[in-house]
Amino acid sequence: MQRITHFVDGSSTSLESTRTSAVYNPSTGEQSGEVLLASADDTRAAIAAAARAFPAWSALSPLKRARVLFNYKALLEKHADELTTLISNEHGKVFSDARGELTRGIEVVEFACGMPHLQKGENSPQVGTGIDSFSLMQPLGVCAGITPFNFPAMVPMWMFPIAIAAGNTFVLKPSEKDPSATKRMVELFSEAGLPDGVLNLINGDKESVDVLLTDPAIEAVSFVGSTPIAEYVYSTASAHGKRVQALGGAKNHMVVMPDADLDQTADALIGAAYGSAGERCMAISVAVPVGEETAEKLRSKLLERLDRLRIGPSIVDGQDNDMGPLVSRAHLDKVSGYIASGVEQGAELVRDGRNFEADGNGFFIGGTLFDHAKPGMRIYDEEIFGPVLTIVRAASFDEALELVNAHEFGNGSAIFTRDGDSAHQYYSRVKAGMVGINVPIPVPMAFHCFGGWKRSLFGALHTHGPDGVRFYTRMKTVTARWPSGLREQTNHFTMPTN
Repeated sequence: MQRITHFVDGSSTSLESTRTSAVYNPSTGEQSGEVLLASADDTRAAIAAAARAFPAWSALSPLKRARVLFNYKALLEKHADELTTLISNEHGKVFSDARGELTRGIEVVEFACGMPHLQKGENSPQVGTGIDSFSLMQPLGVCAGITPFNFPAMVPMWMFPIAIAAGNTFVLKPSEKDPSATKRMVELFSEAGLPDGVLNLINGDKESVDVLLTDPAIEAVSFVGSTPIAEYVYSTASAHGKRVQALGGAKNHMVVMPDADLDQTADALIGAAYGSAGERCMAISVAVPVGEETAEKLRSKLLERLDRLRIGPSIVDGQDNDMGPLVSRAHLDKVSGYIASGVEQGAELVRDGRNFEADGNGFFIGGTLFDHAKPGMRIYDEEIFGPVLTIVRAASFDEALELVNAHEFGNGSAIFTRDGDSAHQYYSRVKAGMVGINVPIPVPMAFHCFGGWKRSLFGALHTHGPDGVRFYTRMKTVTARWPSGLREQTNHFTMPTN
């Protein structure tokens, strides 16, 4: 059985703690390995390694750091099949989806390769007579990242490539549910020429997380996960003087206007709701058709497509399923509980995924569809993080928009329409951080920023893009004057002006 260790100061290590957690193959339900869980002292050892590496790494020119990133990108592409297989085997998402995740992560590495340009700062000559002003974007020091199970490759790469390219060192704490792909990515960075201690990986649970949030050597913390934990991370780390970006939960709505191409809409909605078994923070979990006729037609087209949904193991020779299993038995039970609550609270259960019959003991559930749901029901109010799509009907555009804006989450949203004014009104007025127009999962490219509004984000700055560079650097502004030495020296006691 595979034993997954930490990676500290340039090498794999077991450190001192002997606590472990089981790792499963969700397609079979069988344990595939165990991962060591770091103690508080183990976590401090990783932080100390990063602190030792910071002076030399931050002193390198941005160009030399970027060259290591270029090497890393090439190695990720070379080992893409290996990494994709690790993701599928431990998370459960189908192979093509896992490859898409890896590709989006590599795009952030590619973005970080441009750090010599991104970190240039600004320059203003002659702000006063003989006085120049310029800014420096300097690294922070030791940064930490805490990442979720649903994207073991992409989400970590939202964080450490930009942080490291900017001159910081890093301690990464991935999910203990599917740690193998993340650890392999860290090993490949070392093979690319990254000096020992610049990137360290600690597997663990709350014991290690609390050290990352409170240790005085950590300057900044990035987190992606559920809203309750995001709020805890933000409040705890901020109270200890750290810069924090904590991305939380979501309940993403798709508004469907009467003029939308309903075949295109249904195709997009099936993929956005049931892809990766709904275990995406950008999954569409609520469809809001405008008008009863639109709702009835959309419901019919969704049912046709649900009948054709291919559900099975994450890796299959000769074909690719549309949807694999959930990540764990506990999560399967949780999603099943949400379905039961929807029935109890009066929503119409149109298609019950609990009736899906799977071969073997994998953590499978079928695509579930509710109709006639309302705010106040748990299936509408809470993030289910499973293949459960809920239809909430609206009589008008304004009613649909009000429904979306009233929800506590504001991660992403979409509108499907052929009308430019409807689209403009929607993206201008909707209270969400990412908006799609006839695009079901509006995840920005690496050179734009990812992040939500309201209780989907705690902190001022989003991930990657310009905000990512700002988060992992601090601005210093220099005002310089070089007197000739021949002029009369005069004392000045007033506020300097131009």
